[in-house]
Amino acid sequence: MTSRAERWGKIQTVLDLIDPGELGPTLMHEHILCDLRPPDVAARSLPDVEITLENCWEIRYYWGMRQPVDLRLEDERIAILELTDLREAGCTGIVELSCGGMNGNPEGLRRISKETGIHIVLGTGYYIEEFEPLEVVEKTVEQIRRDIVGNINGDVGDGGTAAGIIGEIGCSHPWTEFEHRTVEAAAIAQQETGASIIIHPGRHPNAPHDHVTLVKAAGGDTTRTIISHIDRTIFDLDALLRLVDTGCVIEFDFFGIESSYYVFQEGIDLPNDGIRLNFILDLIRRGYRDQVVISHDICTKTRLRRFGGHGYVHIIRNVVPIMRTKGFSENDIRGVLVDNPRRCLTLI
Repeated sequence: MTSRAERWGKIQTVLDLIDPGELGPTLMHEHILCDLRPPDVAARSLPDVEITLENCWEIRYYWGMRQPVDLRLEDERIAILELTDLREAGCTGIVELSCGGMNGNPEGLRRISKETGIHIVLGTGYYIEEFEPLEVVEKTVEQIRRDIVGNINGDVGDGGTAAGIIGEIGCSHPWTEFEHRTVEAAAIAQQETGASIIIHPGRHPNAPHDHVTLVKAAGGDTTRTIISHIDRTIFDLDALLRLVDTGCVIEFDFFGIESSYYVFQEGIDLPNDGIRLNFILDLIRRGYRDQVVISHDICTKTRLRRFGGHGYVHIIRNVVPIMRTKGFSENDIRGVLVDNPRRCLTLI
């Protein structure tokens, strides 16, 4: 267990506290070890299928909803190989957001971090209500706050592995009373711990504003509040500008997803990487470079390289070169991949 004074100005990884200068390029929203099968899908106990060249595209296209084996990332050996690729590509850090409801494995993350040398920052909190058992859904704001603070302090959880960020706090649309309580508790816990918050917003363009408004009303710091999944939530530059004007950080974290089809909601056409970069460049040219972070949100097997996907290395190996051709400066790239993650992950 560490005190806030001991953590101040440091970044908490699953292994120890580090100086911010030790963190280079960092992916701000990923999953390494988790089981993301919705409870109704897990209850069906469908037999696993082997992922092959013949079926990996279709499994990926439907995001594992037809083949739930895709939703389980449980093999530490595979994770070590994938993160070794990432380290060799020049990336030094990754934020792992398999919080309550996602069946994460903090002790496994410690082993993976030791083996690969990648700094892993663990998230804490609760995901959307659909994934939570009744005893969690019934928790009060104070109980949720206590859980979050305890995990940041490292005095609860698996082996006392300390979390370094609050999130991903899950919200649906419309959001439930439980999800409202989790956002409020996260904002209160932020004041006590100095950690940033990452919110999984409801799938509606107005949802991020609602979440940021509650964070502010509960006394949280909007400038240390990250709204994830922007690239499946807001598709209009003017709407993005209104959101960043609240002071929050926005996260484009579907990099590597080139299909427009989105199985979870009709009417959403996902952008490709080129369109994501165009939005980011527009934001940077308007003075919002300090409010953008990026990632892949890998949460299925078929997005891993060992199962036919792009892997955690995609941004470093493939996207960064495209950023240069599109007119991003080296300072822009460093801001999005290094400076902004360092600032967001440094505990204050």
